Amino acid sequence: MRAVLQRVTRASVEVDSRIVGEITRPGLLVLLGATHDDGEEQCQWMARKIHDLRILGDEESVGDLRAPVLIVSQFTLYADVKKGRRPSWSKAAPGDVAEPLIERVAQLLRERGIEVATGVFGADMAVSLINDGPVTLIVESP
Repeated sequence: MRAVLQRVTRASVEVDSRIVGEITRPGLLVLLGATHDDGEEQCQWMARKIHDLRILGDEESVGDLRAPVLIVSQFTLYADVKKGRRPSWSKAAPGDVAEPLIERVAQLLRERGIEVATGVFGADMAVSLINDGPVTLIVESP
């Protein structure tokens, strides 16, 4: 799995001009993508990393502060742009594989007591955020 974590003061995602997910206090916006061989182990690792990474406030984590998380699926994180002018999406997991994995990460965070909002898998989404810092990290599961 691959994620872009952004420390935010607030963030939302809209589908068809309707807010489908938002966080209204400081937390993380997580753009999350899956590849073909991701599974439960990668979901567990990513949820733990999102929960425990000390990038909020005074070197505190989402878990320390019970900060909210907005997860937005993002297959484009696996784009390959090494050749030509058109990205290749072959490294991104297909929807039927990726969707349950993205949902699993959200579920694992909720099980840890974290408020999790999400976008709509596969939809054309408009993401709004106020980046705090700015702090933006790229995280990839082993």
